[in-house]
Amino acid sequence: MENELSKQTKLDLRYLRMARIWAENSYCKRRQVGALVVKDKMIISDGYNGTPSGFENICEENDITKPYVLHAEANAITKLARSSNNSDGSTLYVTASPCIECAKLIIQAGIKRVVYAEKYRLNDGIQLMERAGIKVEFLDIDKQNAQAEAKE
Repeated sequence: MENELSKQTKLDLRYLRMARIWAENSYCKRRQVGALVVKDKMIISDGYNGTPSGFENICEENDITKPYVLHAEANAITKLARSSNNSDGSTLYVTASPCIECAKLIIQAGIKRVVYAEKYRLNDGIQLMERAGIKVEFLDIDKQNAQAEAKE
């Protein structure tokens, strides 16, 4: 029973799996990232990395990401700005750890918890969010899924 996952961890894994599926909408070839903003167990926004609205859906040129490509977190947060929802006290689920630029947006959006599934090469975004009092958690979704399958 000790190895049983908590209800919160099970919920976190579900939302991360959903974010991973959402990432499949991205046209980016180098890396597809998905994000969900959840408040009171409801998804209030979603996003994936890609070009701004109205631009061609091509993220890279000569294997280099175009400078105007938006990150999944930025897309989810700016989508909230155009809705009647607000992200105060919400949780952000994202497939890759946020960069420092997205961390700034997360802090300003009032998001209080970030759960991510893949470590990015830099951790300055994580450090900034933690400094701001945001609870940041890494969940190895592949490891958890493998453990769950082994139990079946």
